[in-house]
Amino acid sequence: MSRPFLSHNESGTPVGVEEAGVRMTQAVMSRGAMTFEKSVLAQARLHQLIPGGAHTYARGSDQFPENMTPVLVRGRGARVQDLDGNWLIEYGMGLRSVTLGHAYQPVVDAVHTAAAEGVSFSRPSTWELRAAEDFLEQVPGADMVKFAKNGSDVTTAAIKLARAATGRDLVAICGTQPFFSVDDWFIASTQMKAGIPSAYGSLTVKFNYNDLPSLQALFGAYPDQIAAVILEPATATVQPAPGFLEGLRSVTEKHGAVLIFDEMITGMRWSRRGAQHVYGVTPHLSTWGKAIGNGFSVSALTGKRELMEIGGLNTDAPRVFLLSTTHGAETTGLAAYLAVSEAYAERDVVAEMELQGATLRSGLVQVARERGMEEHVIFTGRPSCLIFVTKDHNGQPSQAFRTLFIQELLRRGILAQSLVISAAHTDADVNQTIEAAAGALEVYERAIEAGSTDGLLAGRPVAPAVREFAEPRRLTPDFITRTEGAA
Repeated sequence: MSRPFLSHNESGTPVGVEEAGVRMTQAVMSRGAMTFEKSVLAQARLHQLIPGGAHTYARGSDQFPENMTPVLVRGRGARVQDLDGNWLIEYGMGLRSVTLGHAYQPVVDAVHTAAAEGVSFSRPSTWELRAAEDFLEQVPGADMVKFAKNGSDVTTAAIKLARAATGRDLVAICGTQPFFSVDDWFIASTQMKAGIPSAYGSLTVKFNYNDLPSLQALFGAYPDQIAAVILEPATATVQPAPGFLEGLRSVTEKHGAVLIFDEMITGMRWSRRGAQHVYGVTPHLSTWGKAIGNGFSVSALTGKRELMEIGGLNTDAPRVFLLSTTHGAETTGLAAYLAVSEAYAERDVVAEMELQGATLRSGLVQVARERGMEEHVIFTGRPSCLIFVTKDHNGQPSQAFRTLFIQELLRRGILAQSLVISAAHTDADVNQTIEAAAGALEVYERAIEAGSTDGLLAGRPVAPAVREFAEPRRLTPDFITRTEGAA
């Protein structure tokens, strides 16, 4: 299949992208109902070769309706094409890492330039210096930075610094937030902890978001034992109550602990300078990733010099082995970050996402209200980070009804586990999404009236990505047979 070409203007926005996007979808829809036959076969082969059939659990086939698992070939702007030739409008792009759009030309060009000059050397490169200078200008109150490739790398590094600085072992995590790291210190606190020594579980304690007394109680229960307090400063659905973040800073300083903000999602989506800038509270350390590379692999740990330097050479303390990795400073990730940073400096990317997100939510709320489904499908969250909540006929959260909604959106050309938007989503993308949601809600209404998704949902419901057992979406014997045929 030929690769579609779109020219770009000076800002990196594809010329005629709305018209091209509409043509892409019209061409697919003119063939009739979307099919995913090639993708299903490719997914079977992926399961044969890769545990879980994907390299991230959130991308797994169990997060989508059965036999509707697009395997993607390319992306342009806010649209992606799968093996069957379907062009889909995508939300939650790259697990919220793509804010400027797929194949954003200035980022692609910067990465190409860096790669052409060599990507990994035996000494630091000028890319490291440029990226560090730019990042420390971007993040308020930060003195030093160290780059890596994944968010988990830098959150774990922050925990190590806090433990070294305090001489303590316990970590207090926000228990009402879903994820901080793939490493044992965090995964031991989840259901998916097979293979982790049980001792790790005793080193993590939990507090609740917007509940300062719950954190104070931990310090009372574990005096002089908590090294760090880590949380996302805000989430899609919950903003900090007045005084909460300030209270966290005060409590951690009172008890000699380190306050860490996980800015993986909020960084570059709430503000170029992060949620810490939006809410006016500076942590001791903060961790960044996802959108800082527009999908390219780069993450960052930044914070106060007296903490960061424990991993450096200007210290008399026992040193922390701090993010000393082969690929942490390879040049393409840093080049991507610098190009993203330049785009954010030239235009208000966050404002663009907020505007389109607000328009999308307004339209979705309206079509839900028109079908009387506003109590069953709820569109909520910050405009730049929208999600949907699905409820059954009894008003209870339902994975089956969630799967039905995702299924019906997919059938209408929308790939959406969430409705997290990017600055590349055009008016045409938003309008098509609202139209698709109206059709999906018609089917959803029938399920509500019937009190069940039976007969409407093709296959088993989705399941939480982080769970103890493969059930309820363990691969079936039929799927295993299909996998053998795909070999």
